[in-house]
Amino acid sequence: MKPILLVSQIVISLVLSGVVLLQVKGTGFGRVWGGLSTTPTRRGLEGLIFKFTFILTFLFVTISLLSLML
Repeated sequence: MKPILLVSQIVISLVLSGVVLLQVKGTGFGRVWGGLSTTPTRRGLEGLIFKFTFILTFLFVTISLLSLML
């Protein structure tokens, strides 16, 4: 059980790092492709990545706590 938790923790941490690096500070994904975005809300792909970051963080913390208890 412990090796499975360790491998899943490593995989989640790598995916989480990639998702965090995909997030763009400032005007959102419009800055990446040169568009002008003035909306303060996260929409579309940016909102999906934002929510996915929280899900991955929750999974990472949960797996970390489980590995400490075992």
